[in-house]
Amino acid sequence: MTEPQFFVPARRLTVGEIAALTGAELLRPEQAAMVVDGVAAATDGGAGKLVFVDGPKHAAPLAELDAAAILCPAGLADRVPERVAVIVTGTPAQAFSEVARLLYPSAVRPAALTGETSVSAAAHIAPDAHIEDGAIVEAGAVVGPRASVGAGAVIAPNAVIGSDCQVGRDSYVGPGASIQAGFLGSRVIIHAGVRIGQDGFGFLPGPSGLAKVPQIGRVIVQDDVEIGANTTIDRGALGDTVIGEGTKIDNLVQIAHNVRIGRHCAIAGHVGISGSVTLGDGVLLGGRVGIADHLTIGDGAQLAASSGVMHDVPAGARWAGAPARPMKDFFREVAAIRRMVGARKSAGEE
Repeated sequence: MTEPQFFVPARRLTVGEIAALTGAELLRPEQAAMVVDGVAAATDGGAGKLVFVDGPKHAAPLAELDAAAILCPAGLADRVPERVAVIVTGTPAQAFSEVARLLYPSAVRPAALTGETSVSAAAHIAPDAHIEDGAIVEAGAVVGPRASVGAGAVIAPNAVIGSDCQVGRDSYVGPGASIQAGFLGSRVIIHAGVRIGQDGFGFLPGPSGLAKVPQIGRVIVQDDVEIGANTTIDRGALGDTVIGEGTKIDNLVQIAHNVRIGRHCAIAGHVGISGSVTLGDGVLLGGRVGIADHLTIGDGAQLAASSGVMHDVPAGARWAGAPARPMKDFFREVAAIRRMVGARKSAGEE
């Protein structure tokens, strides 16, 4: 029994075509007709495979490289065996990704898991829901009253689209995901187990304990957003929780009520964003960042992994630590502590 291939190349490309597509230079033009039928890591390679190396740090496999072609900077070209076509570019990783997207389109946008091509007879569709022609709703999925699903969208098995919610065209809602009080734009990808639009964590202490504060807002997910598996995004308390255009969110992220995230942000796994936080455009959050409520993170700011943010962060700033502070200050403090520890060890102190 042969091993299954979950991702099969949709096409083949010549080395010359790859150079033209990526705007790179083919070092030996006589190799332009060589065919690439897949991609691989430089440490693995293989016949017909395209690999990349982006700098000297990762250049160890080059001497014995087995591949059809490699994308690499000019400074590494002379270390590649002549049998391998060298495509020179200053941005090997980006060029490699561009080619991989062409070869493996099914790995870029998820497809129907069951092979369904329209609305499954085993899906539950409310009589007044609106499903545009070309949408796919797989077995076990639920589309509630007055909800709408755009053309080209895929609703995977056991996903739930709540009443009055909207899923934009060419979007994907993964297996077991649920959407309540939410609107998804076009080309949005929601991975398995995501929860969008449940009520936020709103309670006030009273004579009988914690009294629930009604959460009556919505979640707005703009175009081209991708949200990783098992992430949760709470609806607003009064206004909206908003995820800006082109933002990418990793698995296992918690986004609380009334958070507003700008365009083209990148948020790594295990991040927790408290209520009413505002992120500007192009913000980058490392894994396990925690942000206290009602703060503003300016455009283009970067927060290192495990940062604990207790204050507003200016636009373009780079902060680290818990509590988070400017990265230069953080590393100065780390260096000072190391010097103190080193001095005590030199003095014979434990």
